[in-house]
Amino acid sequence: MEINTGEIYGKQTANKFVMYNVVKISKVKNSSQALVTLQNIDNPLSFFEATAQKLAASGYIRISQTPYIDLISATPKRRKAARKPTRCPLTFDFLEERADSQRPAPILLDLFN
Repeated sequence: MEINTGEIYGKQTANKFVMYNVVKISKVKNSSQALVTLQNIDNPLSFFEATAQKLAASGYIRISQTPYIDLISATPKRRKAARKPTRCPLTFDFLEERADSQRPAPILLDLFN
């Protein structure tokens, strides 16, 4: 399982579908595995680290290869947490059928809708 920076991964929890943005990938010394840092899309101050094998074993699936940029930040903290986009957030990706500023549609529908 190859993971790249900017991809979006998701997981179905007990009551909702949670999406995470891949922020950083770092190599671990004396190991062939890479450490992946993920950021919760709904809560930009929430980060966690895992390996690609742990993500696959835990049921995380890749939703999108293009980034998600929230243009409407609700709090000043979220403005600080947001990184500068590398491309225009209004760029429409015809393969994904959405712009970068649009939230990706989950592959799996929520169980409790």
